Amino acid sequence: MERVIKTGVGWRLGWSPEAREFQGLVAGDGWAIELTEAELNDFCRLLGQLAATISQMASELMDEEKIAIEAESEWLWVQVEGYPEAYSVQFILNAGRRGEGFWPAAAASGLVQAAKVLKVF
Repeated sequence: MERVIKTGVGWRLGWSPEAREFQGLVAGDGWAIELTEAELNDFCRLLGQLAATISQMASELMDEEKIAIEAESEWLWVQVEGYPEAYSVQFILNAGRRGEGFWPAAAASGLVQAAKVLKVF
């Protein structure tokens, strides 16, 4: 199986199942962090849940009302913040080597879509 790299404006996601320790990659403009398979799986799962939640809340928010929603697992913390149609994404690794990353709203929708299909072959 070969490695997969998905890229868009301001983001990159990678999956390399053959790698020994760090099979995943998350990156933004000017930064990148390798993730274990468990960290990558949780990142993609939590990001998908948060994206679904913020879009479901669209009808309950006033037009100019911003929202921040967060989720956490054993491995990492993820937050989406902004409007249902335009929000930023931030994450913090909770275990091991630690690290954090941020994607602005302009990058988030592509990142969310790529996270849904990164490991679907």
